[in-house]
Formats: sequence, C-alpha cells, structure tokens
Amino acid sequence: MDKSVDVPRLLRLDLNLFRVFDVVYRERNLTRAAAVLSLSQSAVSHSLARLREVLQDPLFVRRGRGVAPTPRAEQLAPAVQQALAALRQGLQRGRAFDPAHDLTRLRLAMHEELEPNLLPAVFERLRVAAPAAAIASVRLDRANLKADLAAGRVDLAIDVAQVTEPELRHEPLLQDSLCVVSAAARRRLDFDSYMAAQHIAVSSRRTGPAMEDFMFGRQGLQRQIVLRCQHYESACRIAAASDLLLTIPRRNAESLRTAALRLWRMPLELPPIELHLYWHRQAELEPATLWLRSELRALAGKNSGR
Repeated sequence: MDKSVDVPRLLRLDLNLFRVFDVVYRERNLTRAAAVLSLSQSAVSHSLARLREVLQDPLFVRRGRGVAPTPRAEQLAPAVQQALAALRQGLQRGRAFDPAHDLTRLRLAMHEELEPNLLPAVFERLRVAAPAAAIASVRLDRANLKADLAAGRVDLAIDVAQVTEPELRHEPLLQDSLCVVSAAARRRLDFDSYMAAQHIAVSSRRTGPAMEDFMFGRQGLQRQIVLRCQHYESACRIAAASDLLLTIPRRNAESLRTAALRLWRMPLELPPIELHLYWHRQAELEPATLWLRSELRALAGKNSGR
C-alpha cells in the first residue's frame, strides 16, 4: 500500500464509504449512484471526499456528464468488489435467497438482434418471481465485457460461444440453426443457386466477415455479398423487395416473417449457432447469480423447441 496512506485511519473508515465507491465506479455518474444508494448527491460527494482524503487520490474525475475512475481507483475497485461480495455471501449464509426481496435489479448484456426474441420471455418470467427487480437490457460490448462484469455494470451476458479469459465463466444456453430468407416470389433454392446468388450480410461490426462467413470459410466457400446491414429487420425488408438472399438465425427469421418473405432451409450443412451465458468469476457463488442462471437455463429449456 502507498506509504502516504494513513493506514490506522483507513481501518477506522465506515465500510459504507466503500459501498459508495463501488456504486460510483459502476455507474460512472454521481446522480445515478445516489439513486441506487438512496442517498442525496451531496451525501455521495461527501463520502467520496472522505475516501479521497485518506487515500490521497481524487479517485474519480469529471468526464462529460459523468465521472471516470483514476488509475488508483481502477486498481482499488477489484479488491473492494471482492470484499463486498464476500461480505454479502457471509451475511446470506444460513438463509435462502429470496428473489422477491433480495433481487432489486438485473442488467443483462446481449446483442441488440437477440433482444426481441429473448427479453420479453426473460421479463415475463422474472417479474413473477422478482417483482421488485428493475430489469435492463444493455448493449453487449465484447471488448469490455470482462471489465463490465467485474465492475458489476453488467450482471450476466448472452453471446455466441467464443474463447474467453480465465476470469469469465460461461455455459451453453441456447442453440439456433441458420436458414435463408428470400422474396416470396423465389421458387427454388439449392446449393448451386445459393452460391450463385448475391447476398445480404448482417453485422454490427464495421469490417470483417459476418458470423456465417466464418463457417463458410472453414468449408472453403465464399459468398458474393453486395450489401451489409446492421439489423436483420432492414435486411429482411430489402430481401423481400429484391432477388438478394439473407442468411439468418431461424428465431430471428420467424419473428420477422411476413407474407412478402419466404423461409428456406440452408442448402448446405452448417453447425448450429450456440449462445452462451457469461458471468464473472467473482460472482460464481453469489446467490443472486446462481438463481438467475438457473432461471435463464429453465427458460431456455422451455423455449428450446421453438
């Protein structure tokens, strides 16, 4: 620890100050942090001032409409979060987790194209067991997923299976198959006509192949992509009014299906898309995380036949 820190004074600090630090670190905004803590913004600022004085560091600096952690705060945050998690686990031992009273919020990160199919069912299931919980679906940021989960800015994430770091835990949640969408007027689709056609690709990334093109590449195949979209809805509208083909997860295709579209089986063998549920190692045994994972597994099993 830094020699400039007054250790005896630090040990006498109110533990609630570290709770304030943790919430400000997660929210990056004093107003939002105050709302989460049910405190006034001045009380939050006063708590931070006490910590700053003892730690001899600003901890947070203004950035835009919020605040950003200093390097010292980034260094301190994991230890504070682990200590608070251990305290919560210790206090919860000996009594069962009650989602109706103990779960107050859920932040679930997912790709926006998954949200229309997943979020309504998640909300419907959780609002019964945890009526006091505020549920938020937030944008999945793969580059910062580990940091978001570690900081508690995200509780759980749903994403395609991918190589992860040791700090992240994951398990299979759902599988889906790919299908092809075309204008309703198309009368035939086989392997040769699929490869000869022009295609729409959907990806939120600015560059790089779409998900299915990784699969094609493993088989030595390459499509002729003439349009790249960010959303399946716009891609479906274009496919319905043109001779372009769209390769799309079946759940998305069924939810966007109209009389102007026709759905086809994939004319070549491709592996299913596997969606995984992700959480941080430090939340592995937290009762809320365990319960939520169990609920999402049950929901996925219920809907697996769709």
